[in-house]
Amino acid sequence: MAQTHPRRGRRAAVVINTTKSPGENFKPTFFRLCADAGWAEPLWLETTEDDPGRGQAKEALDAGVDVVIAAGGDGTVRCVAGVLAGTDTAMGLVPLGTGNLLARNLGIFITDPVTAARNVLHGTETKIDVVQAMVDHEEQGRIFLVAAGLGYDASIMADAVDGLKDRVGWLAYVESGIRNLSGKPVTARISVDGKAENHRKVRGVMVGNCGKLMGGVEIFPGAVNTDGILDLLTLAPRGKFGWVGVIAGILGKNTTTNRSVRSLTGKTADITVDRPQEFQLDGDHLGQATHLRVTVDPLALTIRMTETQADAH
Repeated sequence: MAQTHPRRGRRAAVVINTTKSPGENFKPTFFRLCADAGWAEPLWLETTEDDPGRGQAKEALDAGVDVVIAAGGDGTVRCVAGVLAGTDTAMGLVPLGTGNLLARNLGIFITDPVTAARNVLHGTETKIDVVQAMVDHEEQGRIFLVAAGLGYDASIMADAVDGLKDRVGWLAYVESGIRNLSGKPVTARISVDGKAENHRKVRGVMVGNCGKLMGGVEIFPGAVNTDGILDLLTLAPRGKFGWVGVIAGILGKNTTTNRSVRSLTGKTADITVDRPQEFQLDGDHLGQATHLRVTVDPLALTIRMTETQADAH
């Protein structure tokens, strides 16, 4: 259950991606918001090309602040969350990117940074699940908060045109998705909670911690980021009109009889494909891989926010 804390004397830190800055007035406005709410002067930390947020989040954590606000896109959010997960320090969100996937799922304002910031300061704290992802048996894992993908959906992220994203937002991913419809399937082996599934010819495998992805589309209708469960989806278009079956399976929310889409749930999953595929975490394309292991870490991250019917689409 969310808990309200006394505000006076508290201190916030802002980890901001200046390439997505909401304007020169945001910083003095935020400082004024803190003063009006009885908070101490905030710690202001800007990301760099070499450090997109982890170092700044660690600095904020070491400074003993009460909340670290990730002001940027999904990449900034992942970096900050990766540091704060497993600690008692809360994370706040001021969405500035194109996707803003976690903010959309939490109902946080994505078009008004000042309101989003005010709602952090006056908000309450709640906990959500995070997911640990190990790519190609790497020693150092990475976290994601919304969704991961191996194959088709990651190709969409990789090929989305930056200039088009600036002009039309998430619709740039629709254009990229159309361009990537053609392609060869791969053989995927999937194991959920140690139970091996049949090998399948697929175009992609997606793992969800939340339900909504780009454009507010409910890809994982049963996904709840507080239940300690992961939702998996395999995409296996068949025949000339195979993608019609995939779309019907996703939007129709019927993955039990539709052979083009299969739904699985569990706490841990191993996904192996027979040749390298693009992969993404929370909308960030991160290269190619042949193996992805995902494990849910229940209620590991504290979020500070105001519950509201926000502009989340």
